[in-house]
Amino acid sequence: MSQDDEAEANRALLDNLNSWSREVCRRELPSVLPRLVFMYQHSERWIEHIRILKIITDNFLPHMNHLTLEQTFFSQILPKTMKLFDRMIRELTTKARELSSQNLEIQVTLRNILQTMVQILEGLTGCVHHICTTQQSIILENIHSLPSSILYIIKKTFVHCKNSESLYSGRLHLLSDLLQSVFREAYSLQKRLMELLDKVCMGPSVDENNTLLMVEVIHLLLDICSVISGMDQAFHANTWKFIIKQSLKHQSVIKSQLKHKEIISNLCEDIVFSFHSCLQLVEQMAQPAAQDNADHRIFQKTLKLCRFLSNSLLHYIKEFLPFLSDSCCTLHQLYLQIYSKFPPNLHAARMSKALQEEIAGTFLVLLDLLIRQLLTCQPFVQAVLDSKLDLPCELQLPQVLLLVVVMDKLCSQPKDVQTLWCTEAMTRMSLFKAIFYNFERCSGELSLTACLQGVEDKGQAEASVTLYQHVCVHLCAFVASFHPSLFPELDASLLNAVLSTNMTTSLLAMDVWCFLARYGTAELGVHHVTLVAHLIKSCPGECIQLTNLSVLLKRLFFFMAPPQQVEFIQRFSPEEVDNLPLWQCISFQALSADLRKQAACDVIRVCIVQCMDWLSSSHTLAELDSLNTALSALLTVCNSAGDALDIRQQTTVIEVVGRLWAFISIQQVLSQPYVQQAFRLLLQLLTFFIQTVDPQLISQVVTLLTSLLKLEPPDHVCLAVLDFLSSLSRLFIPSAIQDKVLPNLPSIFALLLANKNWLLEQHTLEAFTQFAEVTNHEELVPQCLSSEDIKNKVVAFLEKTGFVDETEVARVDHVKQKVAFLEPTIEEADGSALQPCTKKRARHEFPFEEEYRSAFQAAIGALDTTEWLLQQAPAPTWLPVELEALKEKIEKLKCCIPQGNI
Repeated sequence: MSQDDEAEANRALLDNLNSWSREVCRRELPSVLPRLVFMYQHSERWIEHIRILKIITDNFLPHMNHLTLEQTFFSQILPKTMKLFDRMIRELTTKARELSSQNLEIQVTLRNILQTMVQILEGLTGCVHHICTTQQSIILENIHSLPSSILYIIKKTFVHCKNSESLYSGRLHLLSDLLQSVFREAYSLQKRLMELLDKVCMGPSVDENNTLLMVEVIHLLLDICSVISGMDQAFHANTWKFIIKQSLKHQSVIKSQLKHKEIISNLCEDIVFSFHSCLQLVEQMAQPAAQDNADHRIFQKTLKLCRFLSNSLLHYIKEFLPFLSDSCCTLHQLYLQIYSKFPPNLHAARMSKALQEEIAGTFLVLLDLLIRQLLTCQPFVQAVLDSKLDLPCELQLPQVLLLVVVMDKLCSQPKDVQTLWCTEAMTRMSLFKAIFYNFERCSGELSLTACLQGVEDKGQAEASVTLYQHVCVHLCAFVASFHPSLFPELDASLLNAVLSTNMTTSLLAMDVWCFLARYGTAELGVHHVTLVAHLIKSCPGECIQLTNLSVLLKRLFFFMAPPQQVEFIQRFSPEEVDNLPLWQCISFQALSADLRKQAACDVIRVCIVQCMDWLSSSHTLAELDSLNTALSALLTVCNSAGDALDIRQQTTVIEVVGRLWAFISIQQVLSQPYVQQAFRLLLQLLTFFIQTVDPQLISQVVTLLTSLLKLEPPDHVCLAVLDFLSSLSRLFIPSAIQDKVLPNLPSIFALLLANKNWLLEQHTLEAFTQFAEVTNHEELVPQCLSSEDIKNKVVAFLEKTGFVDETEVARVDHVKQKVAFLEPTIEEADGSALQPCTKKRARHEFPFEEEYRSAFQAAIGALDTTEWLLQQAPAPTWLPVELEALKEKIEKLKCCIPQGNI
């Protein structure tokens, strides 16, 4: 028979089959079905494929044995159907660029292809419907070609529909009706298939083939979920619902085969996508032309989807937690990304309070449950506390808030769970260290005094608290409840944070430490005070860490009871010179009256001896360190125990200050840090005793300040000058020195008011205002305002009009820009960082590097001063000997450096 004859015979058969009764179809099934399958496999005409598929589905499928469906029908027909569908998609994609309203031929071609796709989807739906209605329980292996083939075709359909807007560009309207039909049929087909799969039975004894088939189906549906995200919310949600349901239904046999990481990742992506859709709707509703009711309904539907997806995630995690170790980083990032869009984060979406509360009540509460589920999961702990975690600035605050949530939940957890989070390991920080580390990087939110909801207090409504208060309160609450065995970890983290170069972080650690001192036992308090005292005594040179420790010691000392204070005084006697570094940090107000008077007298006596020893020595710069310590301790006594000093002691102090002042050199104040410190301390002591200071000394000081300020000394020196000027406002300048003092005061104020440093400018304006309000020499006030610029500054300060009234949005944007600019600088400069970048690690390999630099700069400064002195006057006889000794010492130091470092 020729090909034409065979084709004619086939067409005749197909025409004849339409008239067959059900009985005839049932009887002729064994002989006709193979022929129809052969025709389907070898036909090249799409219309013939559709016709054959419809005949088999309508006429013969009802009579087939369900046990033989796979062999006789699905495995024979569906592979060809998939290839046919691929050809149609390729044809659509190829010809889409030629589509136009003028090219009718292409329009007809494309519409015919889409119509054929609709018919194929209808035929497959008929197959699935038949199995669903004729079988109560389904064994997947008996129809194994059907689900995978149909899901392949469904995915191809949805991908084409999703890309149709870009594929057909501005000509989509020419095909939109058929594209909608294609989508609806694919939607209906998937819905029917999920009904069929819901009937699949898989008992504990099911064979491996059935298990693998169900896993394949779930993974194919997962791929479809990724495609339809954003296309149809209800359909998207139902697909996820089915995936979760089947995963749990067959959990016992498929749990080790599922791609858990992929499921979690896709689910998290869809949650974030839906959440961002919510935020976009929030922005639309904020527009003046927004359709409030319609937009709000869509917003609520999208928020409902967020809640559904989050609940699905929680349910899945609950059942499969042992298999989710490699998904913990994804879950961690999900939490951070969601919370990064909420106040007080700098990058938060702008929304009304009502919408913010609606999202929080519907959605964020579920993220809280997520953390509760993962609290005991070791891989999640590793993900959150990873020492190599490198978060962008917008995720730093969410990380801090997450750690606070973890702390709150750990309060009720047993010791082993608390230990898991609070102990440091090779690759992760402890919870305490992580809190301080990330808190330090929230500079933007801290600078804006960002607020969070606080806790209810005695039935009162929640009040807003700053980020600092929020972290501090929750950290203290955790400290009060955690297991005592974890105190070493806490102590180490607190000390590390106190020594931070970041002031806010150090202050937070001090606040927590002080809470610990009040909450703990007296013995613990004594231990901490003693520890800090020894650290201060062993701290080399002046540095920010020493300042922080000094502030902490001062605060902790107030929590010591009198018996412990006596013990401290016996251990660190104020009569010993070596202990002066401690007594310059302690407020004598913390001592009982008797102890205060005795300790003050002891410190005064030792300090006076130190000062007299320096005056009787060679006045070398090297000895200034001990002198400064004595002066600082003297100042501490005066400020905090001035009432304990008798007239004789006050007179002695004033006399010593006067004698020391004679050695102040302008050039040394400009170049020598130790001299600058001595200068500041002497000025502060003069300020304290200003009412009893000899007028001639005041005249000398004012004259020196006038010359010094013209040479632009360091800012910290200028601040000390301002304190002294403020004290002069309380003094009536004696007539004997008026001609030397009064003309210089306007010049000093004018120089300081012209300074461009904003901090110094602010303090100068405050000092000048106080001076102008109190002084008896009112004629000086207008003389200080020597220029229009200075006059305008003062007027603006008094009228509080100097600041630009920024909007909240502008202020946030300004801080965001500043944080983005400073972020690289902070990473490079932070020598105390807990996780420096690898490429920068080399600069932190040497302990005390900054102290080395400081000491070396001081040595260079001392040599420069010596050079300057040699230019002013002949060298003393001992100088050459000392220089030789210095040279020998340098050679000795060089020998201490490893050869490879020279």
